[in-house]
Amino acid sequence: MNAPKLMRYLLIGVAAIIVLAPQAAASQGPPDASTLNPPPFPFMSCKRVGTGTNCDGERTIHEDNVDTGITCGSGPTAFNPVDQSFADERFSFTYDGAGDLTRVTVHTRWYSAQWINLESGTTLPYTQEDNFDFALAVPGDFGSATEIHTGQSRFKPSDGPPIFITAGRTVTAPDGTVEFRAGPQSFLDLFVDGDTSVLEPLCAALQ
Repeated sequence: MNAPKLMRYLLIGVAAIIVLAPQAAASQGPPDASTLNPPPFPFMSCKRVGTGTNCDGERTIHEDNVDTGITCGSGPTAFNPVDQSFADERFSFTYDGAGDLTRVTVHTRWYSAQWINLESGTTLPYTQEDNFDFALAVPGDFGSATEIHTGQSRFKPSDGPPIFITAGRTVTAPDGTVEFRAGPQSFLDLFVDGDTSVLEPLCAALQ
């Protein structure tokens, strides 16, 4: 998942599960997902595990000409690459005995993925796989979550070696501060450190 896509994913995902629901009531039967705080996604199924609840689910998504948030060049020759891709996503939510969310894990694998310069028709394929682990310091409050991310994203023209790599591990605090980073992190170099030079090989390949 490229970083602009990652940012969209996190914003949409957090917004989708941030709506609070009433606390879960004690019951010996199957859990009522609508009482979990916040509730799981509609495509997830839930079961009781010990005194808590686990919810799991999978889905496939498709992005078609989605803005990457990247601008290549300036003036009349500038262009904005778009993203075309598919992704298989697997989610797991863990709730405590009160029905409050304590942990979220997400695994995403992108395929048939490419950036496109719509003006020239030039494409740049990439592969991407992401693993997210969100631990909530305050049960039910996603704003208290510390995020651990591992994965890789590699942009590689069809006739050469990779020209852009993000791979390794990052730890991000609830306030968005990156507390730890390991491995080449080109998108963090761009969006956190402001190093726009990392875009040069991408933009050149998309001319």
